[in-house]
Amino acid sequence: MRDLKIPEQRHPEKAHRASTSQPKKPSWIRVKAPGGAGYAETHKIMRENNLVTVCEEAGCPNVGECWSQGHATMMIMGEICTRGCTFCNIATGRPETLDVFEPGRVAHAVEKLGLNHVVITSVDRDDLEDGGAEHFAQTIRAVRHKSPDTTIEILTPDFLKCDPSVLEIVVEARPDVFNHNLETVPGLYPEVRPGARYFHSLRLLQRVKELDPLIFTKSGIMVGLGEDRQSVVQVMDDMRAADVDFLTIGQYLQPTPKHHAVDRFVTPEEFASYGKAAWGKGFHMVSATSLTRSSYHAGDDFARLRATRQARSGGG
Repeated sequence: MRDLKIPEQRHPEKAHRASTSQPKKPSWIRVKAPGGAGYAETHKIMRENNLVTVCEEAGCPNVGECWSQGHATMMIMGEICTRGCTFCNIATGRPETLDVFEPGRVAHAVEKLGLNHVVITSVDRDDLEDGGAEHFAQTIRAVRHKSPDTTIEILTPDFLKCDPSVLEIVVEARPDVFNHNLETVPGLYPEVRPGARYFHSLRLLQRVKELDPLIFTKSGIMVGLGEDRQSVVQVMDDMRAADVDFLTIGQYLQPTPKHHAVDRFVTPEEFASYGKAAWGKGFHMVSATSLTRSSYHAGDDFARLRATRQARSGGG
């Protein structure tokens, strides 16, 4: 395990506050409006089980494609977040009490949808002593019980205000993929992710590997927030120092005029260049496109990631 070293100096980034004026959205990130029988069936199952999805709450541009295939990212622990990140469209405020029946409903929906791979995420719950770690673990166990062949990917908060030991609760439930997004370069954290700490998030990912080296780790950032290439490449190096297996890079899209403004739309050629750089740094899986999101094609990517590990270990 490599030591995670904090650089002595960072290049500060420009702050880009909310604005109604932003670059025109290019053709390469336009998507079809959601619809069709598959979309309707997924929507029905979500509503019948009283479940929240990040697909809807975050206004994901891929919701039409994913839901038409029966794929949805479950968001547990409510619809209200205790953080106020300027890129995120999820409501900020005081959350309600945890629903003890939610893990069972998530498991039922996964079974009903017949998912081979499920992504489970959550809002930040700084109001809870364990940040929701036990609720994550219960949800993982419930899905395993109902659908033992389904692989499970979790996208967790940073558990910043909790005792560090709470991470062990989640890891001991043995998700197949542990994802925690860094979201942006460190110089933009005060403006974009003010309630979080860059190196705490890096350490969280590294700690997962220390607790269980067999769990795949994953993290992602958005571009188009005001970062430069040097900062993005440095984030790649930081992630590899933390033994992160899978990197995602996608275009930031401003949810409303009140949110952080889009600085620019990164071209497909630039995304391809980022992807090439990431592969060269040793990531086991990379997804870098305008429409890349944490859970977009997550099942297919996980299958390739697992196959890569098996090939490197001689088929074991």
